[in-house]
Amino acid sequence: MDSPADRDDRCDVTVKPIILRILGLCAVLCGGVSAGPVDLVGKSGVWFRSDEGIEAVENVLSWQSDHGSWPKNLDTSAKRFTGDRSKLQGTFDNAATTGEIRFLAKAFEETKNDRCRAAVLRGIDHILKAQYANGGWPQYFPPKGYASHITFNDGSMERLLVLLRDVAENKDFRFIDAKRRAMAGHAVEKGIDCIVSCQVKVRGRRTVWCAQHDEKSLKPASARAYELATLSGSESAGLLCFLMSIERPSRDVVRAVRDGVAWFEDSAIHDIRVVKADGDRKVVPDRGAPDVWARFYEIETNRPIFCGRDGKKKYTLAEIERERRFGYAWYGNWGEKVAKAHANWKYR
Repeated sequence: MDSPADRDDRCDVTVKPIILRILGLCAVLCGGVSAGPVDLVGKSGVWFRSDEGIEAVENVLSWQSDHGSWPKNLDTSAKRFTGDRSKLQGTFDNAATTGEIRFLAKAFEETKNDRCRAAVLRGIDHILKAQYANGGWPQYFPPKGYASHITFNDGSMERLLVLLRDVAENKDFRFIDAKRRAMAGHAVEKGIDCIVSCQVKVRGRRTVWCAQHDEKSLKPASARAYELATLSGSESAGLLCFLMSIERPSRDVVRAVRDGVAWFEDSAIHDIRVVKADGDRKVVPDRGAPDVWARFYEIETNRPIFCGRDGKKKYTLAEIERERRFGYAWYGNWGEKVAKAHANWKYR
């Protein structure tokens, strides 16, 4: 779930509502997404039927794990997998699996290669099977360790929900049978309920979300040593953008959005700039600089926090090791994206 900080506002999912076109489903507000099949979805039918397109399709098909998922952080369209298939580790993280499913769905529409359809169905079935009864998803399935947590990190859950919503409603997935499409729609409803239920309350006030939540208690949970149980500026922006994309939101969803937007307004950090130089990052005063938001806020105090690989909480970026200062997205313009989406939201 690591996210190169230079890709903080990259967006990888195209959906119908204008809010998500603007914000790109903030799911990947921290980035971490490699180029791959999802970038080829817009190719023409001629390309899919060309030697290059056929080769890309075969490559993607070869990387599907026995469970039905695909691995992350590599371009599965670039070359064929030739190793031990039983050792392929698929995931929902960093646009893996959802990107391949979208690509193969387009390939089937253009070529009628039934192996593409079969792979899409296996992938959809895997996603549906992986969903918890409470509506959340782990980082991958079957999970182990912290991957068992409900994973909002790097937009994992939003991508799953947007894909399933498209499966249920979008003509691009009309080749999928009615039963699966209905199951996908139901999974989206459960996922939305899960998001609302996970919204963190502090002294009775709804705030935002942690990057991951315990799969049983729904409480904020830690992941890697430098990913503590906190309020997350990045992941929460993605969740709010997704909630604002719902065409007919419930009262609970509307309330969740309003409270989350208020938190972003209150949590903006003023008059600083994050400077990159010589493989390092530092925070400098800059009066009038655009507002930024921290990746993580302490739940009890709402103070920005930072953490190195030793797992010890710090209150300034300078206190953690250089490798973590430069190798993680500690600040971003996530609240700006939320504000833009909120300005276009008809329920505000």
